[in-house]
Parts: sequence; structure tokens; C-alpha cells
Amino acid sequence: MKDFYVGDAPQHENKVITSSFVVAIKQIKPRKSGEPYLALILADRSGQIEAKMWDNVDGCIDTFEQDCFVKVKGLINKYNHRFQLTIHKLRRLQESEVDFSDYLPKTTKDIDELWRTLSDFVASFQDIHLKALVQSFMNDSEIAAAYRSAPAAKTLHHAYIGGLLDHVVSLFRSCDLVCRNYPQVNRDLLLTGAFLHDIGKIYELTYSRSFTYTTRGQLLGHIVIELEMLQRKLETMLGFPPEMKTLLEHLIISHHGQYEFGSPKLPMFPEAMMLHYLDDLDSKMESMRAHFEREAGVESAWTSYNGSLERPLLNTGKMLSPRVASVTVVDSQSGPPVSPEELLTVPKVASPSNGDSPASLEEKKAVKEP
Repeated sequence: MKDFYVGDAPQHENKVITSSFVVAIKQIKPRKSGEPYLALILADRSGQIEAKMWDNVDGCIDTFEQDCFVKVKGLINKYNHRFQLTIHKLRRLQESEVDFSDYLPKTTKDIDELWRTLSDFVASFQDIHLKALVQSFMNDSEIAAAYRSAPAAKTLHHAYIGGLLDHVVSLFRSCDLVCRNYPQVNRDLLLTGAFLHDIGKIYELTYSRSFTYTTRGQLLGHIVIELEMLQRKLETMLGFPPEMKTLLEHLIISHHGQYEFGSPKLPMFPEAMMLHYLDDLDSKMESMRAHFEREAGVESAWTSYNGSLERPLLNTGKMLSPRVASVTVVDSQSGPPVSPEELLTVPKVASPSNGDSPASLEEKKAVKEP
């Protein structure tokens, strides 16, 4: 196990560290003098960091490539409010020196529990055709193993081992909740679309060393791969309604929502519209969460610029937490100050007069809340 991870940068600002990383991006750029320098993105399981090597470049420039593992010694500092590494020494690591678990980020959630949650949702389907279809994917050992491990994206959101499953379970919960407010929505169709919308990522992305695209992924993209996967599964199922197949195909090809984002068709029915917006919401919320986590050591409530969202972000938790501790409220009726802790105390509620027990009220409340 490594002694230093990218996530430890706030505790090592202006200090020299020695650690190992996987090279996510390697670029050779010219200095003003014409001499080359190395511009790298180094990664481990806690994140990525920009790195520059200015001196002694000729001795190592050809000794490693992208996706290689390297050991470096360098200075951690900040540039434009972001941590970076100025490399003093670098050497390529041999495979025998590498513990692969150090380098790829992984969900902190229980994969088995996430898979069981997904299975429970599918078991609740009323449509026998859609239930059989999704279960055929889940019972396919090759697909299931990849579905449980794959990231949901290369960098934008849920970019970690188990990210695809984590994303889809979150999306299932949102779809299940929101469609209760829209009885015209076919819940089983919506959830099947959620299950299928990114399943092609298991073949689009490779994630043995770092997250990058396979040749098929680069040439075809996950949407085309998903249509192929769906067709192969349906060929083994007798009596699957052709109209339902068409709806599933539309859910897949329209889930990006806009032509410029890669959807050949715009969402044209309620389930497709809901899938697009909830998928987009889940990815953006995860992008924000991950950005806040990466900059947890920064004092400012404002983060650095988020490239995928095209804006800096405000961490309201950081913004409000100092104020909560200092707030004092005076009750004009009784006089004495009220502390923040007293403000957060939930008052006791009298027993309901309509015959509902507190337990039944809690059950009703749970129906409306995730």
C-alpha cells in the first residue's frame, strides 16, 4: 500500500513526497527555449493530479508511456487554487512492484448490496417480458461481472470501479420515486430503460490500469453497443412484443437528450423524457459530490472551475456551517436566547386525532420520500 495518495495533497502542501502513480495522460510540450518538458496527469484510487517535469527530462522521456506505472519524487504545491506536483525524479515501475488496488478508485458501497437492491427492483416488475429481459442480462455471468465492476464514465461522473452499478441503483431509486407522481408513466419500462441505458459501458471502457476507451468504444460508442446487446438477448426470447423492443431502442438512443450530446433522436415519450432528465440529474449531482470531495481541504466554500459543468461550484455545507455555530435567536415573547441546538430539536407531536397511528403516518411519509 502506498504512503501517499492524491487525496492526501492538502496535508502535504509545499512538501516533497515520494510515491507511485499510474500515468493517465502523457504529453511532451516545448518550453519557450524549445527544450521539452513533461505535462502529465497522474492518478491513483483517490483521484488525479496534474504534474510537470521541467528538468532532466531527456533521461526519462522515452522510458514510459500512458498507462504505465511510475514512481516519482516531487513537490506538492498549488497553482490557480489547484494542487499540482512538480516532479524532480521519475522512474518506471515494474509489474512486480505494483499493487493494482492502489491505483483505480472504487466505490465505498457494498457491491453485493447494490446488486441485491437492483434484483429486488426487477423482482417487483409486473411486465413479464421486461422482467425476463432484465433478468437474462443479470443472469449472464460475463455481463453481470462486468456490470458490477465497470465505471459509469471515463471522467465525468461515477468514474470509479463499481460506478456503473452505483449510478444505476441511484437512478432506479429516483425513477421509482418520481414515477409515483406521474401515474401515466410505465414504471417497468422506465426502469428497464435505466438498466440498459449505460450497459454498453462494460465494453466501451477499459479499466485494468486506468479508465480509457476500448477500440470498439472509441469507434462505436456505448449506444450502438447497447443496441447490439439488446438484439442478441431478444433473439433468445420468444414472444417479446416488437412494439416494446422499439420503445426500448428509443430509450437507449435518446437518453443523452440532445443531438449535440450524441443522441440520434430526442426523447419522444414520457418514459424517455424522464429517463433523460433523471440520468442527467444523477450524473450532475455525482459530479458535484466528487468535486467537493476532491477539494475538501480547501477553506473556501467556492471550488475551482468544474470543466464538465462549466462553472465553479458553491459548497453550501461549508458556507453555512460556521454560521450555524454562531447564530443566537432571541424569542421576543419569552426573552432568553435560543441556541442552535435547541433550534434543531424536533418538538413532540400530539397523537393524531384522525385515527392514524404514528407508525402508519411514518409509512405514509416514506411513500413520499426516498
